[in-house]
Amino acid sequence: MTAISNLNMNFEQRVVVSTAQQSWLASPKAGVWRKPLAREEAEQGHATSIVRYDAGASFSEHNHPLGEEILVLDGVFSDQTGDYPAGTYIRNPKGFVHAPYSEHGCTLFVKLHQFQESDTAQVRVNTQTAAWLPGQGGLQVMPLHEHEGEHVALVKWPAGEKFKPHRHFGGEEILVLSGEFKDELGSYPTGTWLRSPHMSQHHPFVEQETIIWVKTGHLPFDPYQPV
Repeated sequence: MTAISNLNMNFEQRVVVSTAQQSWLASPKAGVWRKPLAREEAEQGHATSIVRYDAGASFSEHNHPLGEEILVLDGVFSDQTGDYPAGTYIRNPKGFVHAPYSEHGCTLFVKLHQFQESDTAQVRVNTQTAAWLPGQGGLQVMPLHEHEGEHVALVKWPAGEKFKPHRHFGGEEILVLSGEFKDELGSYPTGTWLRSPHMSQHHPFVEQETIIWVKTGHLPFDPYQPV
C-alpha cells in the first residue's frame, strides 16, 4: 500500500491529470486499487480518485463523515442498497453506512469528504437511461445534482461544437468520459481529470463528439479575492 497525502490540495491552482498514464496503487484493502487525483491525508479527509475493484473485492462496513460521490465507469458496483452498473451516479450523504463490493469487478470515479454540511440528499441516477436535455448551442445536458451553488451534470458535445469564453464562479472540475475535450490551453483525451480554480476562464471546444462529467461552484475560495 502506498500512502499519499497533501496531493493537489491548493485549490487556487489549475490541475490536469491524464489518468490513463497513472499507475494503480494498492489501497488498504486487498483487491482494491487507486489512482489518486487529490488527497488531503493518507486515509481520511478530502480525496478524489479513480478506484478499481478486482472481481470479488470488498470493503468492510464504514461511513464517510462528509459524504461520498461516485460515478461508475465500468463493471458493476454493489452495496446493501443495490447493484449499480456502469453509468450510475451515486451520492451517499454524511451518516450513510455501507459495505461496498464488486462481484465481477468495476472502476469508479470517487470523491470523498466534500459535501456541504447541509447537503443530505441520497442520489442514484442511471445515466444510461436518464434523459438528455437541451443546453446552450448544440450541447446536451444531463443534470445529476445541485445544492446551494454546486452543480453536477453530464454534458454531451457534438462534433465541432465551440462554447463561448466564460468564467467559473466557485471553480470547475471535469472528467472526460469519452472523446476529447479541448480549450486554448490544451487537449484532454478520455480519462483526463481537470480542476480549474474560482473565476478561472477558458474557451472550450471539441472536434469529435465528447461527453464530460462536470461540477461547478464547489471549490473553496477567498471571498475577498479580486475578480
